[in-house]
Amino acid sequence: MKNELDSKFLLTVFEKIRLNGKKEDEKYSLEGVIAFTDFDGYTLFIEDALVKLSFGFHNQYHFDYASSRHFDAFEKKLKNIVAKY
Repeated sequence: MKNELDSKFLLTVFEKIRLNGKKEDEKYSLEGVIAFTDFDGYTLFIEDALVKLSFGFHNQYHFDYASSRHFDAFEKKLKNIVAKY
């Protein structure tokens, strides 16, 4: 996931958070991960306290994080959500 983002995996994570997470306003949270979309639904956002991911039209994505440890922990959270729910 570091160099290439599996869009199916990301969409699965987003849907699991939406279905199983707690909704507050237009955001869903599950196990420390927050998922939401922009106003038109074309861009998905998945984030925790240390990593932000935006995933948009034509499978374009952008990560924002300070260290690779943060990213690795974030990736582990996403994999755990897919496995658990």
